[in-house]
Amino acid sequence: MKKLVLAMAVVLFSPWAITAQDSTAADDFEATLNYRQGLITIGDDLATLDVPEAFRFLGPEDARRLLVDGWGNPPMDPPLGMILPADLSPLSWEGWAVVITFEEDGYVEDDDASDIDYADLLAEMQSDTRESSDYRVQEGYPPIELVGWAAPPHYDADEHKLYWAKELAFGSEEDHTLNYNVRILGRRGVLVLNAVAVMDMMQTVEADMQSVMDFVNFNEGHRYGDFMPGADKVAAYGIAGLIAGKVAVKAGLFKVLIGLMVAMKKFVLVAVVAVAALVKKAMGGKGAESEA
Repeated sequence: MKKLVLAMAVVLFSPWAITAQDSTAADDFEATLNYRQGLITIGDDLATLDVPEAFRFLGPEDARRLLVDGWGNPPMDPPLGMILPADLSPLSWEGWAVVITFEEDGYVEDDDASDIDYADLLAEMQSDTRESSDYRVQEGYPPIELVGWAAPPHYDADEHKLYWAKELAFGSEEDHTLNYNVRILGRRGVLVLNAVAVMDMMQTVEADMQSVMDFVNFNEGHRYGDFMPGADKVAAYGIAGLIAGKVAVKAGLFKVLIGLMVAMKKFVLVAVVAVAALVKKAMGGKGAESEA
């Protein structure tokens, strides 16, 4: 249920939007985060990150704290970690991060990668997003629109790494949302790297995500080439299903089309910012969403 609530983007407060007197509290909170660089193993020896000076890493518990306590997401299980630009505070308007998770759905066969019509796939995803939006509105949240590809899907068949980016619009918000997705295919599942930012950050995020893809890799025994036919599970979907997320929805995992919406932190309407800050304090830091 926690995953469903998160996926529906019930993310209600933005520390970036809170008034200036809260900046000291934000600084104090960030000082408690244990940033790391260099060689870092995630999961149960699942993968290794070689984090360069331009980036920094937060482990599972610090990542959960940033997502929940810093960004106002609902309570959730910790991800495998987060990757952040070293020169930006996550508690700033420009701040963004890559949330890392692992979906153990099995080995994703990639033989459909060269046959996908991405224009048709986009139209299908837009239709699905409209259905999701109708549900959101019924639940009292702003509608969502999949505007289009911010970067069309690209699959590196040699590295077994897939990436694409979507432009999203929430309600009447003028600033559109960038959802940049990376999937690294492995023996038993897929490493999911999800970044969300404002569309104005597209050029920066795209360049940084290319670097991120280079320094995140499965360890021996978990790599795509380590797959053992007949012994290992095969996923119920291919590359197209991985992009669209449909199979996961049918399986009850709800890997939503809009990705991990940590970035609703950035899209509280300006007209309700002051009220939101007061309500957050009154509720002891718990989120609640308001609309103008």
